[in-house]
Amino acid sequence: MFFFDLYSMNLIFRIMKKILFIVVALSVLAACTTVPLTGRKQVLLVTDQEVLSLSSQSFTEYMKTAKPSVNKSNTAMVQRVGRNVSQAVEAYLKANGLESEIANFAWEFHLVQDATPNAFCMPGGKIVVNEGILPLTKTESGLAVVVGHEIAHAVAKHSNERMSQQMIAQYGGAVVDAAMSKSTESRKQIAQAVYGLGAQYGVMLPYSRKQEYEADRIGLIFMSMAGYDVNEAVAFWQRMAELSTQKPMEFMSTHPSDENRIAKLKQTLPEALQYRKK
Repeated sequence: MFFFDLYSMNLIFRIMKKILFIVVALSVLAACTTVPLTGRKQVLLVTDQEVLSLSSQSFTEYMKTAKPSVNKSNTAMVQRVGRNVSQAVEAYLKANGLESEIANFAWEFHLVQDATPNAFCMPGGKIVVNEGILPLTKTESGLAVVVGHEIAHAVAKHSNERMSQQMIAQYGGAVVDAAMSKSTESRKQIAQAVYGLGAQYGVMLPYSRKQEYEADRIGLIFMSMAGYDVNEAVAFWQRMAELSTQKPMEFMSTHPSDENRIAKLKQTLPEALQYRKK
């Protein structure tokens, strides 16, 4: 009788495990979306509203210590390039049945006093460019490379995807319960890890190489839509490559190698030119 009960319990456990797996699989499949332009499938377990709320908190904390640039000319350039690229993005979304996505963006473009050659875009379209990257961008088209890349991260919802990946890794088989939970405390902790919270370190999203390549490709198309010279992308990253050989940078640590990035950009140029603003 004991052995029969143990066997029955094991059998029930295996059945329940399979059911849980099916529920998780169906939930993940239901959460699949498609990235604009590339068509890549991604799993998003967090709502847009929740991502925007969490990222807004992170951005507010960062801006409490950030020092706006006092260079009016460069500040105006950042805002001009940002406005041009974001308008091209919205035009694309409207023309491709994605007009509802526009509500997720309240574009802001900031130039801050930071010598680090870096930039970032939080979900919701809040973009920060460090003064330290301008000597490398050199031209407005060079700046459009950076802005287009960062906007691409936001449009492709890479931040949401990273949070979802963290949730799956953290909760495993309980991912469905975690995703559907009314409590947001755990998600706040995940957001802190994803957004790299801590004003003293700035805000940097540790995207995967796959997402970086995707942002390069989409960003190149976006800047082309806005009328900028996409050939500047190769020149910009070549300058970044020269800088990275002199001093290892955290900015580059989770990113593709310079050689691979430049090679893929060159491959993407013909595609991006097809979207060139007339």
